[in-house]
This record gives sequence, C-alpha cells and structure tokens, in this order.
Amino acid sequence: MRFSLVVATLGRDADIAALLDTLLAQGRLDFEVILVDQNDDDRLGPIEAAYASRVTLRRLRSSVRNANHARNLGLRHARGEIVTFPDDDCLYPPGVLDSVDAAFTADPKLHVLTGPAASPKGGLGSGRWREETGPIDLVTVWTSVIEFNIFLRGETALALGGFDEGMGPGSPFGSAEGNDLVCRALARGLGARYDAALRIIHPDKRLSDVAVERAERYGRGLGFALQRNGAPLGARMTFLMRPLGGVAASLLRGRMHNAGYYWMTFRGRLAGMMAPEARQPAVLAPLTDIE
Repeated sequence: MRFSLVVATLGRDADIAALLDTLLAQGRLDFEVILVDQNDDDRLGPIEAAYASRVTLRRLRSSVRNANHARNLGLRHARGEIVTFPDDDCLYPPGVLDSVDAAFTADPKLHVLTGPAASPKGGLGSGRWREETGPIDLVTVWTSVIEFNIFLRGETALALGGFDEGMGPGSPFGSAEGNDLVCRALARGLGARYDAALRIIHPDKRLSDVAVERAERYGRGLGFALQRNGAPLGARMTFLMRPLGGVAASLLRGRMHNAGYYWMTFRGRLAGMMAPEARQPAVLAPLTDIE
C-alpha cells in the first residue's frame, strides 16, 4: 500500500463523497482511505456502502471530538508507506498522488512534503503562502504548511508522535498543529520540502461571525507553536504586528467587523506565546502502529 489518507470527519456526508470521487479520479489503486467518524449518527453508513467496492475504505468510530485525536487514531491503523490527512471537505486535483509519489521516490531523504491550499475558484486559497518551492526551515515553515496538505512517510509520522492532541480543533490552541508537527521533524534533522505546485482544494475561509468568534483560539494555536518550537524572534514579531496592522487598516475604513477579527487574532497569538505550556519541549512519545 503506497498511500494512507486519514480523514477526520464530523457533520459532513456529501463532502466525503465528493472527496472520494476525486481520489478515484487519481487513476491509482494503491491507496486506502481511513474515515475516522466522530458523528453520533450513522450518516456515513450509506457513503461507506456506496464506495466500499471501489476503494479500499475503512471507517473507525470515535466518541472523542478532537481532530488530532481522530488523525492519530487513523494513523495508528494506516498501512501506507506515505500518510496524509485531508479535511473532510477537501478535493484532490488530478495527478496529486502521482506527484507526491514521484517526489518521495526521487529523494529517499525526504520525510515531509507540503504544499499550499488551493481555492475552489482558482488560484491559492486563504492564508499566506510561499511563492517559491524549496526546503522548509524555522523561518519558512509558517508559510509552508496546512494540515490537509502534509504528506509524511508513515514510519516518520509514527516516530514523531503524530499530531499534538493538545492543539487543533477541539482544544484551547485551535490551530498550527501541522506547523508544530513539521517543526518537530525539523528538530530531528529530517528532510522537509514545500512544493508550491502541490495544491489541495479547500473552501476559502470567510470573515464570518464564526471566524471572529474562533479567531482568538486559532491565534492562540499559532502563537503557541511559534514559541514552543523556537521560531526566530523576527518571525514571532511579524505574526504579532501583522494583525495590529489589520486592526488599524480596518478602523480607517470603518470595517468594525474586520477590526474585531484582527484584534482577537492578536490577542490569541500573544496569549499563545505567553502560555506556560509553550515553555515545554516539543517532544511527543512515538505512536504504536496497530497493524
């Protein structure tokens, strides 16, 4: 098995089917999909039945509503040489798995490969992304990583301890768990590379009321990851000052909603950097492969 795709899912069904369709369109049979189902109901039952004969598909049930717990559960069951963690509303453009396969085959020292988000409307998705392809380091990792577009060698992902379950959706530090994972790989001297052309489609984030409400929690996650992993002072200051610039620009334009979002982002990032937990080493115990 070349690939394992671990999909932590909650509250979606049609989006899962759309993702599976794009995986089938890759034209490969050497992958498995592990759905980690956090729903209370059986909404994924019909999806599982409809696709079971066309793709290697397993569904694991989890009563814990925590994205990283679900990802790690799926990782423990993964049989693929390369693992990845698409969101349950992602779509894969044609040729993605071929491109990733070629990259890992060409470079035996490559342990982590990442790429940016792509917008359903075309071009890059929400977030700040590096323009150039190249190795990842502690300066560039913050503009090179999104959780749903990380590919790792399976043994590497297990050895790193997977995702930190104290970060990400369902935790106080609501984002940047992917950056944290890649930083832990860098700390071990493992090769990590960003490919600007390796894009996974994901819905664009809108500056909605929900986004404002969770901005502080998401900001806290990034601040925590920056501090815990020893990001250069310049990077930390950049990520503190940028939302303050957003506050000022929004106030000048009379966009109070936007100003609130940027202010909450600043507060969260500062709180994350100052969190006592951020002073602890970024080391997780290895995960055990169940298979």
